[in-house]
Amino acid sequence: MFKRLLYSLLVIIGLLLLAALGLDRWISWRTAPYVYDELQDLPYRQVGVVLGTAKYYRTGVINQYYRYRIQGALNAYNSGKVNYLLLSGDNAQQSYNEPVTMRKDLIAAGVDPADIVLDYAGFRTLDSIVRTRKVFDTNDFIIITQRFHCERALFIALHMGIQAQCYAVPSPKNMLSVRLREFGARLGALADLYIFKREPRFLGPLVPIPAVQEVPDGAQGYPAVTPQQLLDLQKGRRDK
Repeated sequence: MFKRLLYSLLVIIGLLLLAALGLDRWISWRTAPYVYDELQDLPYRQVGVVLGTAKYYRTGVINQYYRYRIQGALNAYNSGKVNYLLLSGDNAQQSYNEPVTMRKDLIAAGVDPADIVLDYAGFRTLDSIVRTRKVFDTNDFIIITQRFHCERALFIALHMGIQAQCYAVPSPKNMLSVRLREFGARLGALADLYIFKREPRFLGPLVPIPAVQEVPDGAQGYPAVTPQQLLDLQKGRRDK
């Protein structure tokens, strides 16, 4: 009796694993036409959305995923594939601010500060993609990140009726652990989209990207925001 139950449990686990693997491959297949590995093949769009990640590992070593995304953003911008770079990431605390860190590195590399827009509320990939459409009024844009992340981001965009393409920048060679985490993240994304129907943590008023202007350097060069946006941003930090 015990052996029969154990065998049945193993079969169920095996079937669930196969189903999960099938969903993972389905996401890759579904988004493949919108992923570009070569810069020369990338179509022109006004906005490139750079998905944030930490610049350094906890050991203090630079994160190669970050380095490749910044280089990819520079390549897309300098080649004229995009006119604006929307930097979307987590702004959890004073000492950890992905959009501001990316901005500093891009400006140091020669990007015009007027062509950079910051999204402080890119807490998750879903938030970054949906906010690009609903807050920054951009419905057809280039996502800049690694291929595995491209596929998940594009799947979210397609599900939400958002037009997007992705410039797949290189990945570090040793990415087994990252790919395993991505496997779980894809299952989480499917649950968010089809079961929980999640929306971004908060949205805020419409801020079309061509209308975003910079404040003086003394105010750190952040894109201008309305008082309501500031309240929304502060609320987002409290909710974290």
